[in-house]
Amino acid sequence: MAALEKANAGHAQSYGADPWTHKAADLVRDVFETNCEVFFVFNGTAANSLAVASLSDTFHSVLCHEFSHVETDECGAPGFFSHGTKMAPVSGENGKLSPASIEQTVKRRDDIHHPKPGVVSLTQATELGTVYLPDELKAIGKVIKKLGLYFHMDGARFANAVVELKVAPRKLTWEAGVDVLCLGGTKNGMALGEAIVFFDRDLARNFDFRRKQGGQLASKMRFLAAQWIALLKNSLWLRNARHANRMAEKLERALRSIPSLRIKYPRQANSVFVDLPRSVVEKLCRRGWRFYTDVGPGGVARFMCSWDTREKDVEALVKDVRDLAKMVYHHL
Repeated sequence: MAALEKANAGHAQSYGADPWTHKAADLVRDVFETNCEVFFVFNGTAANSLAVASLSDTFHSVLCHEFSHVETDECGAPGFFSHGTKMAPVSGENGKLSPASIEQTVKRRDDIHHPKPGVVSLTQATELGTVYLPDELKAIGKVIKKLGLYFHMDGARFANAVVELKVAPRKLTWEAGVDVLCLGGTKNGMALGEAIVFFDRDLARNFDFRRKQGGQLASKMRFLAAQWIALLKNSLWLRNARHANRMAEKLERALRSIPSLRIKYPRQANSVFVDLPRSVVEKLCRRGWRFYTDVGPGGVARFMCSWDTREKDVEALVKDVRDLAKMVYHHL
């Protein structure tokens, strides 16, 4: 908010021709240690959809995990913005794609009656709260290049993966073959805004027109950019993500101590998935807790921790879960 107030002090040029936007883009380049092309947009749906559209033709398909956000939660926006590109869901353990599953899907059909595979979209951290290791990403990047496809990364929670793995961002992106990253800001403390990062600058040709056509060119771009400066300067983006991951770790540890519950997936970022009886879910909602049960298979409850989750929030949730689980177990 302080950064926004500072950006509001006086006149500035519009549509990104201002010092804040230039500074923010340079900070992104510093983070990734490469001369990438950077575009700021309002939200994650637009970021992913416009990025995928820039890599696709209308007859292409986009390979993605069956539980990825671009497949299940974008309301068809990638296909809308690309005027016909089709999502091609691929299964994989713990929300992750593998080189073998990608190659098998691409080679399953190559006739003219079927969409031509053009892009692989991968999520880091995944929708199921797991993270891809650098070597896994390198192996995926290698098969993607061998097959002549483009590599898109949905990084709405990229910061959470970085702090969990304790590696440089470049090792999880362009060094692994990623062509375009959608870097999340909103889920890491910003009021609004995402960054689309083209590591292959040639792929960014005419993207400024695509952003404008998609309704994502901010006339007062400095208000998006100023937030990025505050987030990236002095590693605030990593501190925010580290806090979210730590709260999720605390939550997971406490929930594991309840004998009747089962944690569904490895907790590797800032989400915890737990099997809860339907009655417990309903009673938690009546007590005011809000969480999804439709992310991934089987109606498992997903508890997300964020940059502003407090320890007392975690403790209060655990207390309610423990009390309700005891009641159910006692009745059984």
